[in-house]
Amino acid sequence: MASVSAHVAASLSPHIRHVFGVMGNGNAHLLDAIERGGDVTFTAMRHEAGGVVAADAHYRAGGGLAAATATYGAGFTNTLTALAEAAQARVPLVLVVGDEPTSGPRPWDVDQIALASAVGARTYTVGRADAAATAAIAIEHALSFSVPVVLAIPYDVGSRDAGPIPSPIATAAAGPLHPASAFAAATVGEIAAALAAAQRPLLLAGRGAWLAGAGDALGRLADATGALTVTTALGRGLFPRTEYDLGVAGGFGADGAMELVRQADVAVVFGASLNQFTMRFGELFAPGSTIVQVDTAPAATHPHVGRFLRADAAVAAEAILAEVVATATAQIASPRGWRESVDVAAAHRRASGDDRAPDGRLDPRSAAIRIAELLPDDRVVVSDGGHFIGWANMYWPVASPERMIMIGTAYQSIGLGFPSVPGAALARPESTVVLTSGDGGGLMALSDLESAVRVARGRGLAVIWNDRAYGAEIHLYGVQGLAPEPMLIPEVDFAGLARAVGAEAVVVRTLDDLDVLARWRYQPVAERPFLLLDLRISADVRAPYQEEILRINTPAARRS
Repeated sequence: MASVSAHVAASLSPHIRHVFGVMGNGNAHLLDAIERGGDVTFTAMRHEAGGVVAADAHYRAGGGLAAATATYGAGFTNTLTALAEAAQARVPLVLVVGDEPTSGPRPWDVDQIALASAVGARTYTVGRADAAATAAIAIEHALSFSVPVVLAIPYDVGSRDAGPIPSPIATAAAGPLHPASAFAAATVGEIAAALAAAQRPLLLAGRGAWLAGAGDALGRLADATGALTVTTALGRGLFPRTEYDLGVAGGFGADGAMELVRQADVAVVFGASLNQFTMRFGELFAPGSTIVQVDTAPAATHPHVGRFLRADAAVAAEAILAEVVATATAQIASPRGWRESVDVAAAHRRASGDDRAPDGRLDPRSAAIRIAELLPDDRVVVSDGGHFIGWANMYWPVASPERMIMIGTAYQSIGLGFPSVPGAALARPESTVVLTSGDGGGLMALSDLESAVRVARGRGLAVIWNDRAYGAEIHLYGVQGLAPEPMLIPEVDFAGLARAVGAEAVVVRTLDDLDVLARWRYQPVAERPFLLLDLRISADVRAPYQEEILRINTPAARRS
């Protein structure tokens, strides 16, 4: 006979290959069943939040359904920030946790169902007679709605005999959303006609387009209409024709590229939520331009959208392309030549910075450029949150969207960087995983520095932008005259901390110090350790995207 926990593990095993977390009283029997089952690998993290983050990163890097586990009470509450991030980012994730016994709460128990609901996650609680079925329902919910769920095992239930393990219950996610109604079909025709008639057409795509597999169809649509292309930060690398791609829309974009975006007379947006940062706080497009959004959301997600089509990005792109090709108007009106007439390469130019900033510390722009020259080509970049996020997003290209993983930005949190590394490393074992983090977030996530070094080993690299401050606060509130002391951090020796857990680490004060990365890159992977670069950068150099935030949030800037 098998326990309730064994039934849960058996239900999970057809859907996952890795589970991340921390062992405790509430999940001990589950982890025993996972280890004995042999089909799923458990990776121990050092903080419960790190377990959810690692699972999240594993999914975003292409590893399939995310799975994490924690114990009850304090173990569960430790996961909440990471769980909120997964909910905001629409990550299909199953978090298996212990919970209070059926006899009632103990002094250390909390209302976990209410807490999970508060951050956007539904809870499914297993019983002795329905453990496998309940687990299957939770898995299908996560996959169908692309959201995290909590699968709770009451403390006095997990080890109980549940009988023979049943055959796996088939689960299925919902299929793509088609523009099937007559109204939707008419909207497809209107979008095609608008693109065909446009003088300066533009296609913008986000992570939703990538998840839908729309890259090829969107590339063909861009070619058919002569459109320039641009992506969100999480859609980088989606379009196949890089010579006509303007990069990332919003504050991470180059000024010249954003000027071209603003010239578009028709812009069609696929699978992007159009948040305030992508939209440059409403300034991305010029007044009078036609903005169309294609998304699975129930309605348009920005007031500047004039026409909305609810549909899967790939299905919609194919339908619009078919209309463009089929109509006589499109056949006569070949692409207008806008994209061939502009200098896209020049539009991508950015400030190169100096070797050193005026305060004598490294200029982060020149450091970012030099690191980009030295990084392995086959790389996945994982990013913590903080002021520094501009440097990697602006200066480090990636080959496709699942290679730029920004965990924390959806929920506006920091401190989730180091635990992102193990998840991405196990999802992409052939690639180098590059963490970009600040000193504030790096200290917050320090418990899983060891996890990153242990799991990624020679395929792991961390870049810590160490400016002795909470940079976003310095650049937003320091300029307003608020007392700087709460924004400052004593200079921390991250290199020393990394060496203590087995990494190679270097304090980088000059660009020449980055030669260690060149040597490390060409070492055999099996012979090199995890590498951490402790970049002593200036806090005086403000990332361009922060200028937009400052303009919106500072009264004097708004008046000007």
